[in-house]
Amino acid sequence: MSSYEILTLHETERAVHRGSNLIPIRYLLGFRAAGVNGWIADSGGQLIPPHEEDSGNEELYAVVRGHATFTVGEDEIDAPAGTLVFVPPQVYRTAVAAEDGTTLFVVGATIGEPFDGGGWDTFAVANTLREAGRIDESRAVMDKAMADRPEMWELPYNAACLEALSASVDEALEYLRRALEMAPPEEIARYLREDSDLDNLRDDPRFQELLG
Repeated sequence: MSSYEILTLHETERAVHRGSNLIPIRYLLGFRAAGVNGWIADSGGQLIPPHEEDSGNEELYAVVRGHATFTVGEDEIDAPAGTLVFVPPQVYRTAVAAEDGTTLFVVGATIGEPFDGGGWDTFAVANTLREAGRIDESRAVMDKAMADRPEMWELPYNAACLEALSASVDEALEYLRRALEMAPPEEIARYLREDSDLDNLRDDPRFQELLG
C-alpha cells in the first residue's frame, strides 16, 4: 500500500522567517525534489521577504487564497487568487497581502542542478521554537536535520546560529568548526563576516581565530 501525506495550507503550523509567516511545506513533508513552501499574511502584512535569488533558483509563486501585491524589479503586480508569478534568478521580489488570510504557494529550483535547499526553512522552524522558549524541541529539529543530511554544511552552520542566539557560545563555536570543515571557504566566509545571528560570538577570541 502506498503511503502519502496531506497538508492543509491554512491549518498547518507556521514559522517566522525574516518578518514573514512561513508555512514550512518542504520541512513538514521532507520533500527534496525542489524547494516548496507557503507564505500567509493578513491585509498589509509581508508575504515574501524582500530578496533576490543569487543562488540561481527560479521561483514560481501561486496565489491560492486572497489577494496579493507583488513587487518584481521595479514593477508592481496586482495578484488576486489564481495568479501565477514567475521570477527568474537575480531579480528583486517581495509581496504583501491585500486581504486577510492571503496565502501563497511557492516552488523553486535551479535548472540542471539537484535540489539542495540549504536548510533555511528548517532553521526557521527551529528558531521559531527557540523564540517560544521551547529550546529542547528547537535543538531536536536541528539534530534530526543534521542526522538526515550529514553532508550539508549549512545545517551545522544553522545550528551554530541557533546556539549563538541562545547565548550558548561553546556549543555555537563547536558547530561552526564542523561547518568550516565541510564548507567551501568562499561560501561560508561571507556569512561569518556578516550574519547578525553570530553577533554574540564576535568578541570571543575563538571566533576571531575561526575567522582568521
